[in-house]
Amino acid sequence: MKLSILDQVPVLNGATPKEAITATLELTELADKLGFSRYWVAEHHDMKRFACPAPDILLGLIGSRTEHIKIGAGAVLLPHYQSFNISERYNILATLYPQRIDVGIGRAPGGSAEATIALSGDYLTKVKNIGTDIDELHHFFHQTFPKDHMYAKVSPTPIPDSSPNLWILGTSEKSAILAAEKGLPYVFGHFMTDKDGPTIVHQYQKRCHEKVIVAVSVICAQTFLEAKELAKSSYRANKEPAGDKKTRNDDVAKEERVLEKIKSEYIFGDPSQVHRRLQALQLAYQADEMMILTNTPDYVSRKTSYQLIAQTCLT
Repeated sequence: MKLSILDQVPVLNGATPKEAITATLELTELADKLGFSRYWVAEHHDMKRFACPAPDILLGLIGSRTEHIKIGAGAVLLPHYQSFNISERYNILATLYPQRIDVGIGRAPGGSAEATIALSGDYLTKVKNIGTDIDELHHFFHQTFPKDHMYAKVSPTPIPDSSPNLWILGTSEKSAILAAEKGLPYVFGHFMTDKDGPTIVHQYQKRCHEKVIVAVSVICAQTFLEAKELAKSSYRANKEPAGDKKTRNDDVAKEERVLEKIKSEYIFGDPSQVHRRLQALQLAYQADEMMILTNTPDYVSRKTSYQLIAQTCLT
């Protein structure tokens, strides 16, 4: 089974953003040694829980500390940017780290409405042009604009020997159709929603024969009970709305809701349980690769989770 890592660079309990970034750099070195296929960094804006608004900057550091693993953005939120600017940035990375750079393209804003306006203005209008922007980005990477095009003489220097690899990321039929139309490999964000996931991916696979990756939330520990507690803590920290506890019955009902949520949204358990569930999910999607997102209450348990998964699934 091919496994990769998606890192949101989370600022975990009591940590500082610098500590979050340091933990990411340490994890990339470990992932490279353990044999993970890719290490992608997510883009978020004005979110205190996440410490990376600019994946390309962090990828420059990650590349310098790793040797084999492919590295990339999951995703570049393209409507915020001009395609030429993105091609320049990732060409620098591809020049430094040949045949290792992935550029996953997403259309989500990655932050609040106010942060979105501050970053790129009329985001909704730009989202409508994402197909054209993807075409432009492809042409810039491969220097294939028609001779009469305005950008035919524009080069996103430095020009690497091998161009970055483009991917489309999404959670809907619309993103799968876009990926198929562009003939690009597709990443489905199962960790964000599993609604009709296999159906969406299978429809893509009927239209396009490029690779498919499925990204999923996974927490692994030595025992099932330990993994369950980590998953519950992760859910409460990231998704559960704040509120005052009122009665014991309220607490019991709340606990039951949390258990149902983590069962539906996470793969968690001991190494053998996680391995079986990853295999089952890969089979359901007919995915070429699984990409694991692990957010636990602390960086030690996060690192341990990836180590246990690698020992069981990558051997």
